[in-house]
Amino acid sequence: MTSNRKPRQARRTITCYDVAQRAGVSQSSVSRSFRADGVVARATRVRVLAAAAELGYQPNAFAQGLITKRSNLVAIILAKITNLTYPEMLANLTDKLSQRGMRALLFTLDSNAVPTDVLEQVWRFRVDGAIAIAQLTPDQIDAFADHDTPLVLYNRISDRPVGSVCCDSIRGEAMLVDGLLAAGHRRIGIIAGLEDSHVGTERLEAALGRLKAAGYPVAAVARGNYDYASGRDALRALMAEAGTLDAVVCANDLMAIGAIDAARDMGLRVPDDLSVVGFDGVGAADWTGYRLTTIRQPVEHMVSATVSMLFEHISDPDHPAERRLFMGEFVRGGSARIA
Repeated sequence: MTSNRKPRQARRTITCYDVAQRAGVSQSSVSRSFRADGVVARATRVRVLAAAAELGYQPNAFAQGLITKRSNLVAIILAKITNLTYPEMLANLTDKLSQRGMRALLFTLDSNAVPTDVLEQVWRFRVDGAIAIAQLTPDQIDAFADHDTPLVLYNRISDRPVGSVCCDSIRGEAMLVDGLLAAGHRRIGIIAGLEDSHVGTERLEAALGRLKAAGYPVAAVARGNYDYASGRDALRALMAEAGTLDAVVCANDLMAIGAIDAARDMGLRVPDDLSVVGFDGVGAADWTGYRLTTIRQPVEHMVSATVSMLFEHISDPDHPAERRLFMGEFVRGGSARIA
């Protein structure tokens, strides 16, 4: 049986030249009209976009990259450690990059450390810049400079000359510990994060230092991996070691929520028998069953600063590296007796 259907003819590809002819402008004006950073008169841009819509033209991102020597890609290197601020942060990050005509290329890691093969993938995509939300070694940070790839660290620092944006964990922990001490707590335990986490280490050292300065050594320390289950387990470990505690300082909110449930399972009233504080200010911390006392990170401001800093370095590779520190907001919840 034969078909009478005519063979489908290939549709001619509409090019930048066609749009330029229809709009009565140069091809370079068409190219600039489709770039977020392209300098072109408003009337010209309107004419070009109208002509493109009439012709059904879509710019070829790969071809544009060959012309501009830019990929319009930003690598985001993210450790898959449980942190409920990450979805909010990533949504903000991708939105702000999109507003600048850039696209995020996400590399997720099973641990906080960054394997070498992940960086090899970053170089292959010839990204215009990178944002690291994971722990890079000094040599790895140097490798970004060697590949002429601007880098900004999010919520972590390095002794290398590299841009970084952080929440002030030291001042945040000081507010929490000082408030607990002022309210009369004396036997305080700590649920710390992973040993290879910069943020976790900073928060642990800040809490230990504040207690030592006040003359009240920590009663016990247990470690978790930032998730709910490890918070529950860590609270039981603290109680087994210390016997009794007045308060527990947790490295993040999710472990604090786990600790609260473990305390209730033990018959302890929170905060009457045991005060629990967290850090980060995730959405779950405000749930009625927890109403966690915590430090809320200013995620939107930190993301804006991260993107702004990255583009400063993309525009000017010699722009000096800087560290921007943001103070978190103290949230007085119902999980702690705190002054």
